[in-house]
Amino acid sequence: MGDFATSLNIIVSLLFSLLLISQTVLGKRECDLFDGNWVYDESYPLYESSDCDFIEKQFDCSNNGRPDKFYLKYNWHPNCSMPRFNGEDFLKRMRGKSIMFVGDSLSLNQWQSLTCMLHKSVPHSQYTNLRNGLLSTFTFQEYNVKVMMSRNAFLVDLVEESIGRVVKLDSIESGNKDWKGIDVLIFDSWHWWLHNGTKQPWDFIEEGNKRYKDMDRLVAYEKALKTWANWVDRNVDPSKTKVFFQGVSPDHMNGNEWGEAKAKSCVNEERPVEGDRYSGGSHPAELVVERVLREMSNPDLVYLLNITTLSQLRKDGHPSVYGHGGHRDMDCTHWCLPGVPDTWNQLLYAALVYQDYN
Repeated sequence: MGDFATSLNIIVSLLFSLLLISQTVLGKRECDLFDGNWVYDESYPLYESSDCDFIEKQFDCSNNGRPDKFYLKYNWHPNCSMPRFNGEDFLKRMRGKSIMFVGDSLSLNQWQSLTCMLHKSVPHSQYTNLRNGLLSTFTFQEYNVKVMMSRNAFLVDLVEESIGRVVKLDSIESGNKDWKGIDVLIFDSWHWWLHNGTKQPWDFIEEGNKRYKDMDRLVAYEKALKTWANWVDRNVDPSKTKVFFQGVSPDHMNGNEWGEAKAKSCVNEERPVEGDRYSGGSHPAELVVERVLREMSNPDLVYLLNITTLSQLRKDGHPSVYGHGGHRDMDCTHWCLPGVPDTWNQLLYAALVYQDYN
């Protein structure tokens, strides 16, 4: 029965791939997986946090005492067909390959989600989960698949010098050292560009031979992304490496943005915004991402996981006060697991498996 189910899944995958090809006109998909709405679905979540004892406490909202359960039950419905996540199929297709998330704690959020989704799919398959400095590697030994997380909040270099910590907007040595030879790269950056005061991780911003104490953060972000995009243009062979950029993950600290003026944060939010439009409008950092990707020498090198709008609708999905158990700090930036990052990974799966990214 198991072999039959696996064969059936593969047949369905092939049929879905043909469907997407038939929906392509002049190289542009008519089917937009990122346009849709959230639907209550009793078959969700795809896993429980108890299935994965490696999930970090800050994402384990239910075990940290969050009493409501609605946030676990919403499934993203694009305005076209999207297959349900099949972790075993994912691992078989990725056999012998390496997948690396590169970015900040939102990348960590997505990496933890994917490792748990895959582990839930093959619970008896042995794995190792190792951390070496800023690199974490989760290996599914039976499939020889490595799913890695490299902490790199700015993508460009952050260097300790005699004058202090310097963000170098036009230097990206970490790419030459860590990213080459990886089969699938998923990048993310934005939230650390916003930090100031004691949380600001740099003392100077450097561009060329000029140093600044500060500059407009969106401007700095765009300059850094252009350096990253140039690195991809020069170094990525699309026949060997597939590159994704995770769209900007929104926070929810101002209820005016979703039409609830009295809401000062995401606390006590239990359901998504209804419909498919977010009254707060486009995220300015996401517009920067889209512009930089359009202006690349080869824009087709990078697939944008355009998760911003669908995540804006999920004001209910953050840990709020349930991110650290006994600590009551407000967290409207990260996401509970199970939760919204599972959908990001369903979209990653669809892109890798069904849209000529395999």
